[in-house]
Amino acid sequence: MNKTWNYLRNHYSNIYKGFLLIISLVTLVSFFPKEATFKYEFTKGRPWMHEDLIAPFDFAILKAHSEIVDERDRILKNRELYFDFDLDLNEQKRLDFIGDFDMLWDAKYANDTTNEDLRDNTLDRGLTILSSILTRGVIQHIPEIENRPPNYKITLIIKNIAEEIKLGDIYNIHSAYEKIGAMLDKSQDVDSDLLKQLLEDSILQNIFFNEKVTLASQNKLIDEISLTHGMVQEGERIISKGEVIDSIKFQILESLRLEYESKHGSQSHYFLILAGQILLVAISLTVLVFFLYFFRNDVLQENKKVLLILLIIILMVFITSLAIRSGVQYIYLVPLCLSPVLIRVFFDTRLALYVYLITIILIGFLVPNSFQFIFMQFISGIITIFSIVNLQKRAQFLFTSVVVFISYSAIYTGLNLIQEGSFSGIRTINYAMFAGSAVLILFAYPLIFLLEKIFGLVTDVTLMELSDTNSKLLHELSMRAPGTFQHSLQVANLAEESIYEIGGDALLARTGALYHDIGKMGQPMYFVENQVTGVNPHDELTYEESARIIINHVIDGIEMAKKNKLPEQIIDFIRTHHGTRKAEYFYIMQKKDNPDENVDERRFTYPGPIPYSKETSVVMMADSVEAASRSLKIIDEETINDLVENIINKQLEIGQFSNSDITLRDITKIKKILKRKLMTIYHIRIEYPK
Repeated sequence: MNKTWNYLRNHYSNIYKGFLLIISLVTLVSFFPKEATFKYEFTKGRPWMHEDLIAPFDFAILKAHSEIVDERDRILKNRELYFDFDLDLNEQKRLDFIGDFDMLWDAKYANDTTNEDLRDNTLDRGLTILSSILTRGVIQHIPEIENRPPNYKITLIIKNIAEEIKLGDIYNIHSAYEKIGAMLDKSQDVDSDLLKQLLEDSILQNIFFNEKVTLASQNKLIDEISLTHGMVQEGERIISKGEVIDSIKFQILESLRLEYESKHGSQSHYFLILAGQILLVAISLTVLVFFLYFFRNDVLQENKKVLLILLIIILMVFITSLAIRSGVQYIYLVPLCLSPVLIRVFFDTRLALYVYLITIILIGFLVPNSFQFIFMQFISGIITIFSIVNLQKRAQFLFTSVVVFISYSAIYTGLNLIQEGSFSGIRTINYAMFAGSAVLILFAYPLIFLLEKIFGLVTDVTLMELSDTNSKLLHELSMRAPGTFQHSLQVANLAEESIYEIGGDALLARTGALYHDIGKMGQPMYFVENQVTGVNPHDELTYEESARIIINHVIDGIEMAKKNKLPEQIIDFIRTHHGTRKAEYFYIMQKKDNPDENVDERRFTYPGPIPYSKETSVVMMADSVEAASRSLKIIDEETINDLVENIINKQLEIGQFSNSDITLRDITKIKKILKRKLMTIYHIRIEYPK
């Protein structure tokens, strides 16, 4: 039991990676359709590169999606419109007309009995005109009949009996008013003015659009659209080798592909298809692991970084699978170029390209016309990586978004021109999809922030923002401890050039160096670089008290950094820049003044830990050398050479770099750089030989 426990404890990291890979494998395979894949790859407008293809079974030739859309559009454009004729309104309106007429007549003629004949004639004529218009019908105005010619036919439903009539056979409001005017002009012995006003107020629409019946009729016609046109018999030659795939041949091949995949997607083939998918995904993930092992072993050693890479791959495959289930045309909306952006921000361009390549290869098993898809995504991804090689500001994501849109659009246009030989096959909706995908690239900004917090990583963009000397904490350092601030700037310059020479994250080293001494802000006057008045407060303290104040600037710096929410990677520079060394001056003075006393070394020793990376090791060297160089009384090539050699050799001797992956060759290079930079800082010229 103990052996098993010890084995698990000692190999926890590798076991965890294996677990991540297995979970990723299962998750990715679950996104794949469990139908067989047509073994031939073909593209419209290109020759058939395989052997002559003979139909293995009978199958129907499916119509192209554009054909079905055109037929549907024709049905919608020429659909039959249904209207209801409400006859009950006519009788009610006749009674209302008589009542309104009596009121208007009495108001105009009061008790004048001499106009009885005129009254009767006017009422009869009004009822006749009203009845003739309402009986013929006044149609409701709807957009569907606007600007239609008089001979346009609609279907009128009168008491559940449908009758097809022309628009010209019924009135609308405007034509009804015109008819009233025309009939009144021919009327004699009537009060035309009173009658015209009353008739116009009484005319109403009594033919209403029946949307329910219209939609039912329209949907029935759409459902009756045939999805096929013709058949291919078993044994019939479909296409010969070298024959150009025109639009007709392409549709036949596409029909065969769909039929083949549906026939071979049965339960009997399910487990074989599943086994093939597991094998292919496993190979892809294994190749990714090998790449990390040989070229980015530092990434492979950190489980959280491996998890981040796998999560991005899974996320892209998942989103694409969702898009395909919603409609194949939506694959262009998926922001796949977000993958190289995220990987580049957290790692480097080479890893970004490789992870993106693995991602689109996996997605290639999901999409139709995988060659075209992979070609388009691969070229666009490379261009995307080019646009963020020197990523320094988040505003660059906007430029990347524009580049992605242009790349997609140009490649899509070129592929269609090759296939169709014209612009007729280009669908403008796809350009809208490309624009949507490009806009979604801008989600990189909040995603980076979210992933930084979840995985505890820091990006170059964040480091650029932190290394700005106008940032809150550095500005405060420059105001409260100007000497320490200048020291930090010098250390940052030394560390940046040194780490660049030996290979490492120069920006991380520079940023860490800028913050390594922020703990001195608490009591700046106890540090010699800030003492400008000539007064040294250590003169009033014991050596132990002075050492405690000096050592505590590390602890104070860590607390200050956490309070200001600096990333852990930056806080590590504060923790390690003195390692487990001693506050040498006060330790030596304590021993010198108290030779008979047994000095407790722990009171003069920094808490550590020692540096664990090239970057933290370089900052320790640069910090010690730069600080010590300020105490040189004679500054020349020899004194600087001795200073650098003695300090770094002493750090090496007491094991300050034993946890770091830095080599003796690296340390030799760093010594040379530090000597050269210090000579430049102090303006020392090399003595010419006599």
